[in-house]
Amino acid sequence: MENRTLIHARLKTPQTGTATKLEIQLTGNQWTCNWNGGHLTAQKPADIAEHEGILCISLGSPRFPNGGNNQAQSWLALFESKGVDAAKEVKGRFAVAFIDTNQNSATLLTDRFDTQPWCYAEEKGELSFSDRADSVPLDSRTINPQAIFDYLYFHMIPSPVTIFREVKRLAPASMLEWKKGQSRISKHWLPVFNENPRLNLNETKGRFLDIVRESVRNEYSGSGTGAFLSGGTDSSTVSGMLCQISGASAKTYSMGFDATGYDEMEYARLAARHFKTDHHEYYVTPEDLLEGIPLVARFYDQPFGNSSAVPAWICASRAKADGITKLLAGDGGDELFGGNSRYAKQRVFGWYDTIPALLRTSVVEPISGIPGLDRIPLIKKGVSYVEQASVPMPDRMEMYNLLLRLGIDTVFEPAFKAKINLAEPTELQKATWSEVNDAGLINRMLAFDWKYTLADNDLPKVIGTTRLAGVDVGFPLLSDELLDFSLTLPTDWKLKGLKLRWLFKEALRGFLPDEIITKKKHGFGLPFGVWAVKHPGLRKLATETLEAFGERGVIRPAFLRELHEKWLPEHPGYYGEMVWIIMMLEQWLQAHAPDWRYDSAR
Repeated sequence: MENRTLIHARLKTPQTGTATKLEIQLTGNQWTCNWNGGHLTAQKPADIAEHEGILCISLGSPRFPNGGNNQAQSWLALFESKGVDAAKEVKGRFAVAFIDTNQNSATLLTDRFDTQPWCYAEEKGELSFSDRADSVPLDSRTINPQAIFDYLYFHMIPSPVTIFREVKRLAPASMLEWKKGQSRISKHWLPVFNENPRLNLNETKGRFLDIVRESVRNEYSGSGTGAFLSGGTDSSTVSGMLCQISGASAKTYSMGFDATGYDEMEYARLAARHFKTDHHEYYVTPEDLLEGIPLVARFYDQPFGNSSAVPAWICASRAKADGITKLLAGDGGDELFGGNSRYAKQRVFGWYDTIPALLRTSVVEPISGIPGLDRIPLIKKGVSYVEQASVPMPDRMEMYNLLLRLGIDTVFEPAFKAKINLAEPTELQKATWSEVNDAGLINRMLAFDWKYTLADNDLPKVIGTTRLAGVDVGFPLLSDELLDFSLTLPTDWKLKGLKLRWLFKEALRGFLPDEIITKKKHGFGLPFGVWAVKHPGLRKLATETLEAFGERGVIRPAFLRELHEKWLPEHPGYYGEMVWIIMMLEQWLQAHAPDWRYDSAR
């Protein structure tokens, strides 16, 4: 397992008239940089360069307009000519920092999906930053109870919040400028949608395929490159293109689950046969989870509750054992081209807004509020429709949030609840929603998902678990070229009526098997709830972990007992998710803050 932390840096407010002497030393794979008022350590594969007192630290796999391979040197050249606009010239995954050791100022930039995060803190007139929230060099870090609540709400902690009070995470496509002890955060990129362009359909489909093929080519790293293959359209497309690019039978990897409703291995096999991949399958067992749960939970720099993280780690680990050095993932197709069912669902609710406001408020809503109507089967659906459609976006998407359905008062200790800002999750979401104004409902949902579904959830899942396995990862369907292409498409080519990903699927007809184009999305779902009821080892782990978390003063022990002893056995698929996210939180706390307990006095 590679070193978890790649970057530590700390800068002090400069003293007037202080001379600067920059010293850089490379020992093995580690740089140590010291100057008057600051210090930095960096571990390869991070890259460092310096010119006239400007220090550049680069992470990721940026692609430069001149094709330069020396990351930090190329960044420096751009920074000297373009200043903070340098990021507009660079494509790919990156995090870059520029430190002016003469002025003791810093500029930090993240890519469009925050695939290489910067975490930072400001205290006592100093700036500290790292690539991990748990490694920002501070005198002390304390657990933020608000972040605990946000985690239980989202099943992860969205930027700019982190698990630590003192530490923030720079959001996607953002820039932090720190000068004279003061910071300023801004966006270096925001999407601009062209919703009704005049495009030729056949030409556009051909261009789409060309961009996807070139995006896979850009991520290809030779014979050690393989691909995740779930059997969905995204992973199947990437796997098929990888075979074309490599000119060989690409190695593909699938996870299966021996549980009814959780296995779609037949589609992965169909794609593997179609493209003649060198296919590898593995069926995850409860024993695998017993090993993987504590390992994966504790590896992350803050609590992370995506339940497919452990299967992703198992998949990447088996690829690593086969000699694979890089895996290509299919993440992004849904979020760029309109493939999630909630887009169609919210379009239906959006139709409600076409009813004149006077008619809605004076007739439709009063009728739907008549007591008893919600108990009549056919009318009940209409009442529910009006109830949901009346809620503005993005709040409407959270009406079935698991935590809200369980009940805030039912779940939390009163003392904990009293000190928490219960509105923070919706405030964070509204701030993201408001960033894109000049777009319709569907495109605003897509841009919203680039933050909450991709940058905060799915990408950290894949990046974290592949890093734990010792494998690099690429996301061809999230290339800048493909993202920019998606911005030029008519909205109805993304969601045609209620047909999801219309252009994406039309362009891939003849390339993918028809059965995969028409299948419903599934992915590496995890039957944890089913197994936690039946398997003694998992049941014991869940029991002990929930009991331990019950001592931390956050969730009512009575709720945890009822959740585990009554609701989980009755509905394991539904309540298993809540058990999982609490279990992963407690596993993380045991490793990183074993003595932490909520104290209302703090």
